[in-house]
Amino acid sequence: MISLIEGLPPGTLGFRAHGQVTAADYENVIVPDVEAAFALNRKLRLLYVTADDFTGFDPGAMWDDAKLGIRHFSGWDRIALVTDVVWLRGTATAFSFAIPAQFRLFHGAEIEEAMRWITARASD
Repeated sequence: MISLIEGLPPGTLGFRAHGQVTAADYENVIVPDVEAAFALNRKLRLLYVTADDFTGFDPGAMWDDAKLGIRHFSGWDRIALVTDVVWLRGTATAFSFAIPAQFRLFHGAEIEEAMRWITARASD
C-alpha cells in the first residue's frame, strides 16, 4: 500500500510504502499524483519513505516505477529515499548513477533530515 505524505510544499511529493506495494498502488496513488503535479510544475521533488511494515514491491509495481521515471526523465529535481531495508538501500546505491536528479539516501531515523533536504531551496 502507498500513502501520500501531506504537508509538503508545492512541487514536492511524498509517499510512504506499507506492506507489499503493488502495481495497483502505483496506478491508483503515485501515477495520478505525479502526473497532476507535473501538469503544474516543470520540476518535481520526491520523498519516498518505507514504513516499518514494508515488505517489498510486486514486479508490476517496479515496472510502473521505471516507466514513470522514464516518462519524466528530465523533470526530477531532487529525490530522497528514506529506508532501512538493506536490499533497497543496496539497489538504490548501485543504480544512483542513473537517477536523473540530485539523489540522497537516508536511514529511517533520518526522516527529519530528509524532509529538510527535500524541501530546501535549490541553493541549499
